[in-house]
Amino acid sequence: MSLPERNAPRPNSTSSVPTESEALGLEAFRSIDRMREALSAQFSGGLSPQALALAFFDWSIHLAAAPGKRAELAYKATRKANRLLAHLAACRLGAEAPACIEPLPGDDRFSSEGWRQFPYNVWSQAFLLNQQWWHNVTREVPGVTPHHEDVVSFTARQLLDMVSPANIPFANPDVVAKTLETGGANFVEGFRNWLEDVGRQSTGRPPVGAEDFVVGRDVAVTPGKVVYRNHLIELIQYAPATETVRPEPILIVPAWIMKYYILDLSPQNSLIRHLVAQGHTVFCISWRNPTEQDRDLGLDDYRRLGVMAALDAVGAIVPDRAIHAVGYCLGGTLLSIAAAAMAKTRDHRLASLTLLAAQTDFTEPGELALFIDPSQLHFLESMMWNRGYLSADQMAGAFQLLRSNDLIWSRLVHDYLMGERTPMIDLMAWNADSTRMPYRMHAEYLRRLYLDNELAAGRLMVEGRPAALQNIRTPLFVVGTERDHVAPWRSVYKIHYLTDADVTFVLTSGGPNAGPVSEAGRPPPRLPLATGAPHGARPCPAGRGENATAHDGSWWTSWVAWLATHSAAERVAPPAMGNAGKGLAPLDDAPGTYVLQR
Repeated sequence: MSLPERNAPRPNSTSSVPTESEALGLEAFRSIDRMREALSAQFSGGLSPQALALAFFDWSIHLAAAPGKRAELAYKATRKANRLLAHLAACRLGAEAPACIEPLPGDDRFSSEGWRQFPYNVWSQAFLLNQQWWHNVTREVPGVTPHHEDVVSFTARQLLDMVSPANIPFANPDVVAKTLETGGANFVEGFRNWLEDVGRQSTGRPPVGAEDFVVGRDVAVTPGKVVYRNHLIELIQYAPATETVRPEPILIVPAWIMKYYILDLSPQNSLIRHLVAQGHTVFCISWRNPTEQDRDLGLDDYRRLGVMAALDAVGAIVPDRAIHAVGYCLGGTLLSIAAAAMAKTRDHRLASLTLLAAQTDFTEPGELALFIDPSQLHFLESMMWNRGYLSADQMAGAFQLLRSNDLIWSRLVHDYLMGERTPMIDLMAWNADSTRMPYRMHAEYLRRLYLDNELAAGRLMVEGRPAALQNIRTPLFVVGTERDHVAPWRSVYKIHYLTDADVTFVLTSGGPNAGPVSEAGRPPPRLPLATGAPHGARPCPAGRGENATAHDGSWWTSWVAWLATHSAAERVAPPAMGNAGKGLAPLDDAPGTYVLQR
């Protein structure tokens, strides 16, 4: 061996480890890629072109290699064409022609009487048959990765919806009738509506009518005080409404993706006001709206500065009492992580856990999974890296695509073609009052929970110890909503398989927002509320549970009764507002200052 060979560094030599300055230099190369992707995001709406290309390439090459599938599609196309021709012939003969295809459940685009008249009935039937055929084209292609299949099918559906006859002025009978009635004034009003919406969006103002729902005046008006504040949260303690209260306080952990006051909307549909009226001492977290300076706040910061700090404060104000903890959406997931970590260290401060539309197993995250794969997450992380956070408009775009018929196209028809305005309600105003997501926290949340499913697998580490849900023994009350596209109820239901605690599961009608806002005394929901306590024998989520019981009305009533069974029987005097002796003197009136941040 020559001298240069003997002196050459081996592959495992420490000299191969880059120095700090070399690492910084290498990071510059990665920054170039992130900057390029952040720029691309401005034109792609936050969707990764690479992820879409991979999905369509996978689908197209497998379809090209499947002559049987192509023959099947040709056969189905012929059958659908014959059905449409038969329907057209029946219509021209003046006969009562039954529809040859019905819209999917929840699709109300063709529900008005005008769509039953010629030629609109033929156009709607042709569209629905075409939609069904393209579903067949994008589904069950041999060899296609399931995720890619979902992406292609979703994209095809979005493109088809763009050319739906309901969105074309002369092809929509309701628009035609409105035009004849007003002499075209509907288009003038629609153009004004469009100009107003564009102006508000470009200047960062809320949508029309949101000014009628001012936080602290019209919504979030339950009396209370901010009794604790750190960099991430304000803790609100609500004033008692009864002479005596239940001894165990309630701590609510809302999602940080939206403002907390979905649980304290108008007085008639405020969950917090209802709990206070039932004799509960209620605390609620109000999250800070992060800025670029908060880019390095991580998931564990939200647990430590959020849930744990709030528990410490509640324990100081109401000492020697167990706490009923309630988590909504992302807040429920975070609360589950905190509860699992507390169980590992034998921290027994929780009397019960209530999870509202909160996932703990992410193997079936619903249509949101369309935007979650390694390529899309890397693209999203580059967007957030550039700005330090994920903005509200970027999040809103994804959620609008998931419900494009309801949130995009129906608005186009109603507001711009019909020239009308949908009256603003408190829930819609709250939905427009969105927040930002810090870079590090959101990246960790998506990768560790959605992509790697670390929480359900028991691999999520908290302070060097696994936060295993199996350690939780606290009774659970879990609420899923039937039309939740963010946290599907079948996914929420899987908490049964992850813990040995006593679980009461509730399935209620509505979506992820309307479902929890289900005030007591409301008319019965479309789907009866279904409850069950399947501890031991766990029903299959394919149905709604063989041992479940159907009820009408709000789940609030069932929950309050459940809380009573897990609370002490005696009533006590309400605690003082805050605890000045322990540094928890009231700081501001509810709803505080963080909820007002834009």
